[in-house]
Amino acid sequence: VQLQASGGGLVQAGASLRLSCVASGRTSRNYNMGWFRQAPGKEREIVAAISWSLVNTNYADSVKGRFTISRDSAGVYLQMNSLKPEDTAVYYCAAGSGAPYLLDTINYWGQGTQVTVSS
Repeated sequence: VQLQASGGGLVQAGASLRLSCVASGRTSRNYNMGWFRQAPGKEREIVAAISWSLVNTNYADSVKGRFTISRDSAGVYLQMNSLKPEDTAVYYCAAGSGAPYLLDTINYWGQGTQVTVSS
């Protein structure tokens, strides 16, 4: 599975962005998918994940109520509303499996897309 992320950019606080991650190659529909982010000097952290069945989702506490993850046969998406400067990071899409976080094991990573939120 190859994952191609896009949609990052530079926005002001309070704005919205939508990240997309298109999957190609072997089918991604058997994998849970989601997004991680890594800010400068910090460890990579999970942002949101969605199960292959679409039944289960998982969000970091810091983004609950602001971010929404979705997926279709083409890939996975992250709608980010009410962005804050602390959301600034490189965002990576991923496909994997596991519990309880749905992406405890990562099988495939996409390249990152930069999100910068100015105050």
